[in-house]
Amino acid sequence: MSKIEFSKEELENSKRIFKSATPKYTADWYIKWVSSVIVLMAMSIRGVPELVMYDLYLSCVGIFGWLLVGIIWKDRALILLNSIGLLFLLRNLVEQLVQ
Repeated sequence: MSKIEFSKEELENSKRIFKSATPKYTADWYIKWVSSVIVLMAMSIRGVPELVMYDLYLSCVGIFGWLLVGIIWKDRALILLNSIGLLFLLRNLVEQLVQ
């Protein structure tokens, strides 16, 4: 299958060609995708009682990554959501460690 190439004018003026809202291969792009994969890994083991600590560790790392992305993008909704989410996860992590 051959890759279709579009001219700069076609890309700028087309209403049918999907263009990403964020630039690719920048630091925030890598953080966003790595953090998303880590959050999905955490979610995949969430219901297994023996893996609670791994879920919490992975969730903290993934949510922290998304918090960094929110800060880089200056997106207050992402900052609020992920900072409060990280606090909840850290509280649960501390509770698990104290038990």
